Amino acid sequence: MANYKYEAMDHSGAEVTGTIDAESEAEAQQLIRDQDLFVTKITEEGRKKKKKKDKDAKKPAAKKKKKGGFSFGKVRAKQLCTFTRQLSTLQDAGLPILRSLTILEGQAKPGPLKYSLSGVIEEIEGGSTLSEAMAKHPKAFDDLYVNMVKAGEAGGALEVILQRLAEFKERAQSLKRKVVGAMIYPIAVISVAIIIVSGIMIFIIPKFKKIFEGFDVDLPDITILLLNASDWFATYWWVLGVTPVAFILMIKLIKKNKTGAFIVDWIALKIPLMGNIIQKSTVARTMRTLGTLIASGVPILEALTIARDTAGNSVFKRAFDNIHSAIREGEAIAVPLREARIVDDIVVNMVDVGEETGALDTMMYKVAEVYDEEVAVAVDGLISMLEPIMVVVLGLIVGFIVIALFMPLVKLLNELS
Repeated sequence: MANYKYEAMDHSGAEVTGTIDAESEAEAQQLIRDQDLFVTKITEEGRKKKKKKDKDAKKPAAKKKKKGGFSFGKVRAKQLCTFTRQLSTLQDAGLPILRSLTILEGQAKPGPLKYSLSGVIEEIEGGSTLSEAMAKHPKAFDDLYVNMVKAGEAGGALEVILQRLAEFKERAQSLKRKVVGAMIYPIAVISVAIIIVSGIMIFIIPKFKKIFEGFDVDLPDITILLLNASDWFATYWWVLGVTPVAFILMIKLIKKNKTGAFIVDWIALKIPLMGNIIQKSTVARTMRTLGTLIASGVPILEALTIARDTAGNSVFKRAFDNIHSAIREGEAIAVPLREARIVDDIVVNMVDVGEETGALDTMMYKVAEVYDEEVAVAVDGLISMLEPIMVVVLGLIVGFIVIALFMPLVKLLNELS
């Protein structure tokens, strides 16, 4: 028997704390739920002392540590997505978790994931659960991952949770690929255009300047403007490379401050077209996160905290903090969600229906799917608008250069004739 300390909520939203004796954490949660309480946090008392005793008892075995090595950086999303799907398949086939992890660690390439898996295997061999072991490697397994695995262990359905987690990761990766892939073309075209125009300004225009100086021709204002621009490019060409880097560093520095981050993210949401894509992709990501966590049995308050951290936008984070506080006071999700004004009314209504029918996770999945489609349409619309805009802008630049160069040449030919 172990003694578990818990925090829970009753039907009125009041917080209840206490201790309970049970054989396992899953049994403790079930006993608390039998008292019509909603578990928000549960920990085993004396766990640290127990672990220390286990480590002391297993000191000879500790010498046989696996050499996972050392690596920098986080695990790539695509790599983690593949690992989760493979682990889900192995668990569905009935393999023990330690055997499954050993197989995947053996076939993984040297890097952050392999190093993390080696550490997870060592922790499990030392008596830790899978979720406890993964929690010690945040570079590979974030709070969302750890809490879903923990919920799967508590409910005895780890293979089902891993399958949901794999689907969640794959959908998130698919949405990211759509947005990034769609932006590659305009970014590539703009970059090539900047390089070509810079080359003309730095190498071609100065040769025309020498010709004009040799014939001593009175130059039109438009030509003088072009020549001055060419001189600036030749002297300060490095500014073109430094400016975007400095802008990105400045934004990151501003976002270090909580208020600054909120202002930057609020402005980002107000940018025409791009702001709409950011807003819809954030809603899709957070709703899918919430739906996946709730379906996996993670308490709603903990699920909201994790969804807030995965939002990636300070405006949404502040809204989720308000929703979290409102739910702790006994309100439903739909009411503070409507007051936050971060989503459309249709999302609020679907969440409201989900709460009334007891299918909140299903409704959130539907919201995520709808917004995924809207993001794809919005990205296609942005690309469709960018293409003619880029053609017009490039045409104006080239036309300006041609006119500025040929006006004095025409004047020179007229004088010679």
